[in-house]
Amino acid sequence: MVRLRRRACLALFLCALFVFGTLMALRTLKPSDGFSALAPGLDLDLDPQQQQPLAARHPASPPPLGTQEARGVAAAAAAPAPGPEGVYSALHAFYYTWYGSPRFDSRYLHWDHVMVAHWDPKISASYPKGRHSPPDDLGASFYPALGPYSSRDPAVLEEHMNQLRTAAIGVMVLSWYPPGLADDNGEPSESLVPFILDAAHRYTIKVTFHIQPYKGRDDNTVHKNVKYIIDRYGTHEAFYRYKTSTGRSLPLFYIYDSYLTSPEAWANLLTPSGSHSLRNTPYDAIFIALLVEEGHKHDILAAGYDGIYTYFASNGFSYGSSHQNWKAIKAFCDSNNLLFIPSVGPGYIDTSIRPWNNHNTRNRVNGKYYETALQAALMVRPEIVSITSFNEWHEGTQIEKAVPKKTSTRLYLDYLPHQPDMYLELTRRWAEHYSKEKEQWLM
Repeated sequence: MVRLRRRACLALFLCALFVFGTLMALRTLKPSDGFSALAPGLDLDLDPQQQQPLAARHPASPPPLGTQEARGVAAAAAAPAPGPEGVYSALHAFYYTWYGSPRFDSRYLHWDHVMVAHWDPKISASYPKGRHSPPDDLGASFYPALGPYSSRDPAVLEEHMNQLRTAAIGVMVLSWYPPGLADDNGEPSESLVPFILDAAHRYTIKVTFHIQPYKGRDDNTVHKNVKYIIDRYGTHEAFYRYKTSTGRSLPLFYIYDSYLTSPEAWANLLTPSGSHSLRNTPYDAIFIALLVEEGHKHDILAAGYDGIYTYFASNGFSYGSSHQNWKAIKAFCDSNNLLFIPSVGPGYIDTSIRPWNNHNTRNRVNGKYYETALQAALMVRPEIVSITSFNEWHEGTQIEKAVPKKTSTRLYLDYLPHQPDMYLELTRRWAEHYSKEKEQWLM
């Protein structure tokens, strides 16, 4: 009996030791840092610390950071790994200031977007017409966590900077119209630029400009636009400048729908021998053209542009926005000393304003669509990646916080089962991986 008791005690002791050792081993493990099958490194299971309010993780006045040095227009650049509060200057996000609310603008702007008619009257007759009616009925398929806000609200601007910083986005690409001009559904907002620059500087974020098409835009008016922007904002500490391989720090401008103007006209502005060239003047810059059709590549080159971006977040919508074409576009850019900036997006749905356009909808698939786009961009080793978008709510490409919302007439899409900041955190994780990859590309 004594011998059996000893054996039993020994067995119990060994069992307890095994359980204790297993528990201690499990405590040393951490959530996987490896990528998922679609995009390695993007783990969407956020830990409790990441669920804290933004203010708890990202103070309003973070310490200043060093600036990433670019190696040249067509060469990959090393990205210094910033601290836990850092941003990446190789990550650009398109940003819109066309939203309005009664408190700041006397009425809703853009949230009440008109339903755009199809160009074929027969098709158009089958779909609803009219305008949306905020605050419950928005021209968007998702509902913003801030509600139908005004871009003029200082608190909204501050929160947006906080969210951009959470996502590690170092450059805001500001949608811009000349003073007194706006899109068809908004009002002039150029007066907001100084406030945006000041707010961005508080968060060590840079601002560059996305020059939109407007009536009469051509090479001559863009010449005036560039001079205006550089003269007025070029000395601001938040004004973004790109460092070329020759050591020059130049402003960078995205030109939306650049194909609307002929290559010959652009060449007057963007080639050294042009009749009113900006080259080798105080207003020289890096000019990035929108690539939609494959043939635009050669037009962009002939026009004297410095690079290409793709903008659209709907994979397959255009030649430029199709992930499968990015390798060929990058090869063309490399062989012609052009900068290739692929544009990635979390999804696409614009049926709230174009109810007939369901065929271009791209489901977010709980973040997998975004991961696929990010991985496709990473595969071509771009120096800069642009995100479509931070807050283009009409087309459902926003990474801004969205919340579940149901009204008597609408059921909005949301980010469930994830938190409202899902796409901000996902962007940060990918940005950190992107930065590490870039360091390897130069080795």
